[in-house]
Amino acid sequence: MYIVVPAEILGIILPLLLRVAFLVLAERKVMAFVQRRKGPDVVGSFGLLQPLADGLKLILKEPISPSSANFSLFRMAPVATFMLSLVARAVVPFDYGMVLSDPNIGLLYLFAISSLGVYGIIIAGWSSN
Repeated sequence: MYIVVPAEILGIILPLLLRVAFLVLAERKVMAFVQRRKGPDVVGSFGLLQPLADGLKLILKEPISPSSANFSLFRMAPVATFMLSLVARAVVPFDYGMVLSDPNIGLLYLFAISSLGVYGIIIAGWSSN
């Protein structure tokens, strides 16, 4: 059984999150070009700090929840969906020999965990009732 140290996990997850942030920046720049308007180039040079500004804005937003919502389930639903998407990446190899977990049934595991992500959306809708 292969035991992963936290440095290896951070070495995989942090570049993944940075890649997603800058892909969002690239998408916003392309959309600005298509719509013939200025893109996200206000923060930092060439807008490179825009994903960080977006993340800070998201963190500092006032949390809004329905008055009749089950507060704990309503807050747990997005966390569950996000965590399941990260757990599903555990069996996807990033390079030769660079994988977090190597079970024999990796594809079945990937499909099973990916299908559980829908429950976060269902719980969020049900808890706001």
